[in-house]
Amino acid sequence: MKAYLSFVALLVAVACARADDDKYTTKYDNVDLDEIVKSDRLLKNYVNCLLEKGNCTPDGTELKKVLPDALLTDCTKCSDTQKKGSKKIIRHLIDNKADWYKELEAKYDKDGVYKKKYEEELELKKE
Repeated sequence: MKAYLSFVALLVAVACARADDDKYTTKYDNVDLDEIVKSDRLLKNYVNCLLEKGNCTPDGTELKKVLPDALLTDCTKCSDTQKKGSKKIIRHLIDNKADWYKELEAKYDKDGVYKKKYEEELELKKE
């Protein structure tokens, strides 16, 4: 299955981020992403937050706020921790929760701009 690394990378990267002048906040960089990945309930809460189908935690609210900017700017305001984390979450969504990922993609990448941009990188990661 082809995935859209930009969105996934950004999902985690900004899961705990907030727009700032130069960088997103690192306030949430210590969120246990492994715990989120292991729990369908926790992960679904974040997905629902992003899709405006449910309530948001403070870090989910920040993610929803900065995600469009992060996608637009290739996550240039993300910390290394946020970039690594977003890739982890996105890869998990693509590989294990494709339906959830497709819903997010439909909202945040309607025209396939980010998918197309990151397909090559995704293919390199698969090899």
